[in-house]
Amino acid sequence: MIRLATLAFLIPALIMLSACSGGEAKYPTGADRTATGANSIYDEAPSIFGEGGLDIFNSKKSSGNDGSGVAVNSYLWRAALDTVSFMPLASADPFGGTIITDWYSDPSSPQERTKLNVFILDKQLKADAISVKVFRQVKSGGSWRDATVAADTGRKMEDAILTRAREMRLAQED
Repeated sequence: MIRLATLAFLIPALIMLSACSGGEAKYPTGADRTATGANSIYDEAPSIFGEGGLDIFNSKKSSGNDGSGVAVNSYLWRAALDTVSFMPLASADPFGGTIITDWYSDPSSPQERTKLNVFILDKQLKADAISVKVFRQVKSGGSWRDATVAADTGRKMEDAILTRAREMRLAQED
């Protein structure tokens, strides 16, 4: 009896589903993607990324690029990674120029921890092409609480990264 009820349900459902397969396709097919001319849907719509589309790999045809595949200054990127290498990394994005470290506690002061957010803002090796945000917490009663950071700490980290980037650049030029 249950089999008969199941068949009575499945047969009309299959008939209705088979009726859905006919007609004209609403979505582009592989042939549409390669088509050109007035009938192609891809010729009519402009790219949301502007003229030329999105160049995620920064090919050499882009103006002002060294073809390295990284959208930021490579010396600053490598110098930043080198400078913060003593800290565990939470994330590093070479295309966006962002390095975020995890919390780090110096063994000499385990009741204090620090975290850095490094932003590389330009393709050129210059002082305003890097920004470092420093966060500090102290342990109080078993929990971590935000603490103030000296005003010049971020600038000192930026200077250390810039110095290392210049050293790397000079070493490569020799």
